[in-house]
Amino acid sequence: MQDPDPIAGRMTDGGHQLRQRVYFEATDFSGRVYHARYLQFLERGRSDYLRLLGIRHRELATTGRSFAVSRMEIAFLKPASIDDIVMVCTEFRGATGARITLHQRIMRDEDDLLKASVIVALVGPNGRAVRLPPGMRAVFGAKEDPST
Repeated sequence: MQDPDPIAGRMTDGGHQLRQRVYFEATDFSGRVYHARYLQFLERGRSDYLRLLGIRHRELATTGRSFAVSRMEIAFLKPASIDDIVMVCTEFRGATGARITLHQRIMRDEDDLLKASVIVALVGPNGRAVRLPPGMRAVFGAKEDPST
């Protein structure tokens, strides 16, 4: 598959990879990435993964829908520092009803710096969860489960 947007990273057999440089703005007084800034790296990885799958936030917004993180578990393993080049890896793990489960990692070279399990929910204009449309489920190869 040829990626239509090289800025958005690249699709892999396992999901998506996005290279990012650590800039001064993401660090604390020690020159290491401040823990909350890792959330921004993860968000960029998720957004660009969806973009390359053809799911665009702007188009969702025109229908009053958006994705919201409903659950996140993070293991901070090693720090990243200013000027490091990190890889944000995103993998699809499953979909049920309104939710998509993703596994994300941030790596520097071969070292895992962070691992996260993330559940995002599709929400409507009122902020309540709405089922993933069949076309979106098909992008992930997810089967409709009538019990969810």
